[in-house]
Order: sequence, then structure tokens, then C-alpha cells
Amino acid sequence: MQLIQEMISDLLGQMSRIREKATESEAVVRNITKEIQVLDLAKKNLILSMTTLKRLQMLVNALSQLEDQVAERKYHEIVQTLAAVKQIGASFKPYISVQRISQIWRRIQEIQSELRSKIDADWDKFYMQDPAKPIKPSVIADACLVVDVLGADIRTQFVDRYVALELKEYRRIFRATDEAGQLDNLSRRFAWFRRLLQTHETEQGRVFPCEWRVGWFLCAKFVEITRDDMTGLLSKAGSKLTVKQLLDTLQETMEFEASMAKKFATPIRDILKATQPAGASRTLRPIYSAFEPHMGVYIDAQDKVLSDMLAQYRGSKSRPSLEAASSPGAATEEGEPPVLVLPSSTELFYFYAQTLEQCAKLFTGQPLYDLCVLFKKWLRIYAEEVLVASLKKPTVISRKSMDTRYDITANNSALELEENIREKSDDAFKQKITLQDERDLFVSAISVAIQVMVRELEAACEPVFSTMARSPWTTFKMVSGQSGYVEELLKTIEQVMDTVKPLVEQKKYMRNFLDKAANAILAKFTNALVKSRPLKEIGAEQLLIDLQALKACLLKVPGENLITQNYTRSVTKHTTRLEALLKVIVTPVDPAEGFILNYTLVIGDASFSNFQKACLFHEQILDLKGTPKAEQNDLLDTFLTVTSTKSELDSTSFLSSLDMDPGQVATLGSPSSSRISLIPGLQGAGAAENLLAALSPTPVPSTGSETPPRGDQTAKREVFDFKRFVSFGLRRESLPPS
Repeated sequence: MQLIQEMISDLLGQMSRIREKATESEAVVRNITKEIQVLDLAKKNLILSMTTLKRLQMLVNALSQLEDQVAERKYHEIVQTLAAVKQIGASFKPYISVQRISQIWRRIQEIQSELRSKIDADWDKFYMQDPAKPIKPSVIADACLVVDVLGADIRTQFVDRYVALELKEYRRIFRATDEAGQLDNLSRRFAWFRRLLQTHETEQGRVFPCEWRVGWFLCAKFVEITRDDMTGLLSKAGSKLTVKQLLDTLQETMEFEASMAKKFATPIRDILKATQPAGASRTLRPIYSAFEPHMGVYIDAQDKVLSDMLAQYRGSKSRPSLEAASSPGAATEEGEPPVLVLPSSTELFYFYAQTLEQCAKLFTGQPLYDLCVLFKKWLRIYAEEVLVASLKKPTVISRKSMDTRYDITANNSALELEENIREKSDDAFKQKITLQDERDLFVSAISVAIQVMVRELEAACEPVFSTMARSPWTTFKMVSGQSGYVEELLKTIEQVMDTVKPLVEQKKYMRNFLDKAANAILAKFTNALVKSRPLKEIGAEQLLIDLQALKACLLKVPGENLITQNYTRSVTKHTTRLEALLKVIVTPVDPAEGFILNYTLVIGDASFSNFQKACLFHEQILDLKGTPKAEQNDLLDTFLTVTSTKSELDSTSFLSSLDMDPGQVATLGSPSSSRISLIPGLQGAGAAENLLAALSPTPVPSTGSETPPRGDQTAKREVFDFKRFVSFGLRRESLPPS
């Protein structure tokens, strides 16, 4: 271990000596290369000095040459020399602190100022066309090239000076305080500028390089001056400004700016943007933008036009729009399809389209939004005071009245109008534009139109149902096919449907009408059925046949294109209930057990009041004069006995809402308070879930005490008041025939 430690100590000593020798060797090498680095730096400085001196000599020579050329106004030669002097001089900027370099730099600036003064003087002589000292256009053209070398700022100042000289006379002639500067002389302004532009292009303007686009600067400055004048003149006009004057001057302005855009093959806004100086305090805008704050005059004029247009259709003494559509003069030739849109609607939306197109060509900002607000106003007036008001007016009830055409396309037109306005408007106004409230009004008008058509159908069928209600069913001895009134009823329904179908363009509205019409017809049939009691068994059998014929007709009239499962299900459901009632009536009352059993099977409830209604259709129950009271109660006692053992029977059925003393049953509400669901797929479903409940008023409540519930039956049972029942039957018997 001692030997190893000694060897390690020797090794460390050797490493230390090697490190010291390496440091000494590095110092020796550094001393050797130091002189070489000094020589390299000296060589680099020497080369840079020689190059700089050579460039300085070139700059001095070029500057001397430039001085001679400037003195002799040799603009064609000055272009290249000046460009060389500026390029070489730029490389001496880091040495500006050197006195000699500083002197040369100042001399360059002085020569440029001198050169600019000479060019301005020569330009003035050329512009003024002094015969004593004429200057050739080629000289000025070369001078413009020199201006390009002098810099963009100098060129801009040169062009602005020329533009100011050209438009100096315009400012003098067309002052806003003089007659020539008034609104009605706007065309003279444009004619003057067109002549100026023509002179510029044929004379002075030829000396400018094409890339300068001096014509753009002339046009932009003219637009700026004229727009300021128009702003002041329009504000000064105030309320005296007429819509004709506004539109005429605006039209002239837009035609002028369009001609300038065509001439320069560039939109006027792009010309203004390209010529606007950097750091300008305001953005240049076209002349026609001065008219935008005053477009209220135009909007007010359109308001008056719309008022005059619809005046004939508004008010109590106006000509109804519906009559205008169905007037003899509006009748189509034989074989042609009927007109589905009201003339008033066509006129209104055509005017809207024309006005919107005209306004959108002028402005797509605030004026277009104001026009949209005006459209909304008159859409609301048209819906409320023309369409709905015309439908509310009393009309003579006749078959011919179904020829009336209803404007059910206005809702779609309003939606298209909204989309069209939004498409043409600026982005800032797109989200504000909506006609949803107005479309809802048209949906209401459509609902009212459908109500009117249903009422027309009811009116056309009313004589037939009156005949049905007056028929002596108790005297029928046998069933002999369908009744005589049925043929007239079916013919009336088909005739009305054939009249309405061509007039309703969209299927969803026609399907809605069919649903409401079927409900109304079945409601009328139900009311006539109630009014025509007593029926007896033969009369009920006859009415079953009639009901089947009516059902077949209702399922047939929509046709393959309009029939829906909801419609078929609704008609079938409602007729099935009426069939159930008639089947109960067909069953003989004697024996009582058979009649009651059939009632519980067909009707399916244990309601005493409903059983009373079914009994009222039988002459035997009504004809109780002189019959002992004990016999009168036999049928009722039997009903209680039978139903007390049938706990599965419900306490109510469709008979619960059947009105046994119907008056003028309104199947539809008033136009102002009723709204028909126009959602596709819902017609005839939830709205017609319970036909008798929907078509009848609240049923007359029964009097008397309630029987205790049977078993788990929690519903209360109404007890029949026999005295009231008999007096009711006698009262019905004593009523005069309707």
C-alpha cells in the first residue's frame, strides 16, 4: 500500500508538470499569432479605407457632374446622376461626423432643394403656357422623373400642388353661396369636372408618368370638395328637401361616380383609399354618402305611397281585398287555374321588392334598416286591417261565397322578404332584421281564413242538417238505404271541397282545413242527432247507414295527396263513438236487462247521467204519461242492479260531455280569440282527441244524491232524478217543431 501511494504521488506530480508546460506553450503560441492578427486587422482597415476613399471620389465626381447638370437643367441626365449620388451618399451616413463627409452631405441636400425649385419654376411656366418662354412637354416629363428620384414625399407635394391649381377654378365657380353651387345645379358640377379631366388627359396630364395616377388624385379631391358642399347644402335644405329633389340629385351623383369607376376601371372607394394621405384625420367617402343622413325623406315618401296604395282596402267603407280578388273583372278564363294570391298582396309585395332593390342600390346601412322598419309597419297593418278585417266583414251566406280566394302565401312572402333584406344589409344590421312578429300575424290571418272557410262549409250544410233534425224517425217502419238528405249533404261537402282545394296552394293549410272541416261536419251531425230524438230502433238503424255514408265521404274527399293517418284516425274515432251511441239506441229497451247489457258493452261506463242521455233517445222512455211510477223506475233499478256487479266499468265515457239540449253550438271561436294550430303533423290529433268534448258546451249537471262506491271504485255515481227526467221529456214533446 505504501508503494502504491508513492506511485500515485509521482503520477500526480507528473500531471502537474505537464499542465504547467501546456500553459507555457499556449502563451508562446499566443505571442506568435498576435502579430499575425494585428496584420490581418490592418489589412482589413486598409481595404475599407481604400474602398471608402474610392467611393468618396466617385461621390465628389458625381456631385460635381450633378451641379453642372442642374445649372443647365438637363433633367434627362439628372435622373441617373441624382440616383447615383443618393445611392452613394447613403453609404456615408455612418461617417457624417467627419467634417469633409458632412460638407458633402449638406451640399447634396442643397442641390436637391435647388433642383426642386427649378422644377417648380419650369412647371409653372409650362402650366401657364407663357408664349415668351415656352417649355416643351418632354422637358417637364423628364422633370417628373427627377421628382420620382427626389422621393415619394416630394412627388405627393408636386401632385397635390397640381391638383390644387386644377380645382382652384372649381372652388370659385361652385361656391355654396352662389347659384351655380346649389343642389339643382349638381349636374353642372359633374359636367365641369368631365371637361377638366378631358383637358388633363389631352394636355398637362400627358407629362406625368402613368404610375403616378394623377387622374385618381384629381377625382378624389373633386369628390372630397363636392361631398363637403353636398353635406352643407342638404342640411341647409332641411324640411324643404323634397323626395324628387333628393332622388334626382342622388341618381346624378351615383351615375357620375359609376362613370368615374368605369373610366378608371376601379371602384370609387378604392380610388379614394389609394389616394388618401397617410395619417389623414378623416376617411375619404364618396359623394353619395352625404345623402345617407337625409334618406328619411325617401322613407317618409314610401310610407305615404303605401298608405295610398292600401287606403282602398282599409276602413269601414273601403272595398274589401277579398272582393277585389273575386270580382268579375278578376275572373280567369275557362280552363285557366284560379289566382291564388290577392291582388292587394301582389301589389304590396311587388312594391316591396321594387323599393328594396332601389334602396339597396343606394345604401345598405341605416336607410335600409329604416326601410325594413317601414315594411314591418305596413305588413302589420295589411295583416290586421286588410286581411283579417276583410274576413270579419259580414258576407251573404251562399254556396257561391266559397269562390272567395284567401291570401295564404303572404307568410312565405314575408319570410322571403326578411331573408332578402338581411342579405342586402350591412353586417352591423343583419342581426337586427327580423319579421317574426309580422309572420305570426300572417299565421293568424291564415287561421282566420281557415275558420271562414269552415264556417262557409257549415253554412252550406246547415239546411241539410235542419232537414235531418226535423225528420220523423219514430214513424220509420223499415230501413231503405241511405236517407234523402244524405245525398244532398255529400254533394254539398264535395262541392265545397272541390271549390276550396284549388284555392289553397300549400298542403299543410289544406290538411288543416280538412281536419277542421271534418270536425265541424261531425259536430253538426251530432247536434242534429240530438235534436231529432226520439229515434226508436228503426230510426237509429237508418242513421247508422247515413253515418257510414258520411264517414266514407269524409275519408274520400282529401284524396291521396292530402290524406294523413291523423285525419283518418280522427274521423274513424269520432264516427265510431256516434256508431256506439246509435247501436245502443237500436237495442230494444224491452227486456231491460238486454238493453242495459248492450249499453255497458258498447258505451263501457256506469255513469247514471250518461245512461239517462242514452234513454232519452227512446220514445218509450219519453212517453210516460199515465204510467205508474213503479214501472217508470223499473229500468233505472235494473241499471243500478246490473252495474253494481261490474266494477270494471268506468265512471265516465264520451257521453259525459254530450249536450242533450244543443243550441247554436259554435264549433269555432271568433277570429279574434281563436287560433288554429298550423304545425304540420298535429292537425286532427290532440285538438280532436275528444270530439264530443270539443263540440259541446259544459253538460247539464244531474241532481240528486250520490250512491256509495262499489268495492274499489272511487268515482262517485250520479243518481237519476226521475221527476226532472219526465218533465224534461214532456217539455221536449211540447216544443213546436223547428
